[in-house]
Amino acid sequence: MDADELLKRYCAGERNFTQKSLHLVNLSEVCLAGINLNRANLANATLSQTNLRGANLIEANLTAAALWRTDFTGANLILANLKAANLIRATLRQVDLHKGSLVKADLRLADLHDADLSGANLAGADLRYTNLSGANLAGANLSGANLTGANLSNADLSHTSLAKAILYKTDLSNVDFTEVDLTKVDLHHCLFDGVTLTERSLIEVS
Repeated sequence: MDADELLKRYCAGERNFTQKSLHLVNLSEVCLAGINLNRANLANATLSQTNLRGANLIEANLTAAALWRTDFTGANLILANLKAANLIRATLRQVDLHKGSLVKADLRLADLHDADLSGANLAGADLRYTNLSGANLAGANLSGANLTGANLSNADLSHTSLAKAILYKTDLSNVDFTEVDLTKVDLHHCLFDGVTLTERSLIEVS
């Protein structure tokens, strides 16, 4: 399916595009709010500045997709593959990314306020200056991620791996650090307010 066909059908009121092949499609700067792209193949697609508010992207393949400034507010991205995707300045407020793959994704300056990232894989992701306040990161893999200047205030980091992650001027105010792996993490330049790190959390911190 190409972009023209999808847009024509969407404008006619159709919303169900489950499992459609949209590899390399260019759908930038259009409104696709509420669209159902469950298990669709959007690998290497361009959807920059597109409105995908409330979209169903469960198990969608968005590998290496261009999603700069894309609005995913309230979208369902459970088990979605966003490996190496460009999500710079994307809006992902209150999205469900449970067990999603964001390995080496570029999320600089993205807004993930109150997002569900529980069990998600963010290994090696670029999260510089990202807003993760109130996010659920329980059980997530953030090993090797760059969290410079990120806001994680009030986030749930319980059972999360931050091994070898970069945390510089990261806001960790009121964060849940239960059973967090902080191996080879330097917390000296992070911002804390009311955070209590358990003895177990600090094992092997350097």
